[in-house]
Amino acid sequence: MNLKRIHHIAIICSDYEASKDFYVNKLGLEPIREMYREERQSYKLDLALKWEYVIELFSFAEVPDRPSYPEARGLRHLAFEVDDIEESISELKRNGIETEEIRLDPYTEKRFTFFQDPDGLPLELYEK
Repeated sequence: MNLKRIHHIAIICSDYEASKDFYVNKLGLEPIREMYREERQSYKLDLALKWEYVIELFSFAEVPDRPSYPEARGLRHLAFEVDDIEESISELKRNGIETEEIRLDPYTEKRFTFFQDPDGLPLELYEK
């Protein structure tokens, strides 16, 4: 196996417009391509971070709930690297997004915090 890198992360949302607003207008990801797939009654929005394709945002007519918190079984969270965690937290708060208290990684001694997308998906800011 010769894996090169993670190509993308796929996220299924319950409210497409709210999630699109969150990822594009609040987090600042760049839309690459948006399409509506009539046969699936599904939107698909491809998003980039610093011109690198990172997230596929999907909507479907019927989606089941999934336990979603950092300690739940399955994918734990999606982490974004930032230069200044306090500045990033302030920007999230200006956009109406609450974060947990800043934690310290005992191994790297780097600071991080968690917040949630509109569906409660755990997201992390990790200070570089």
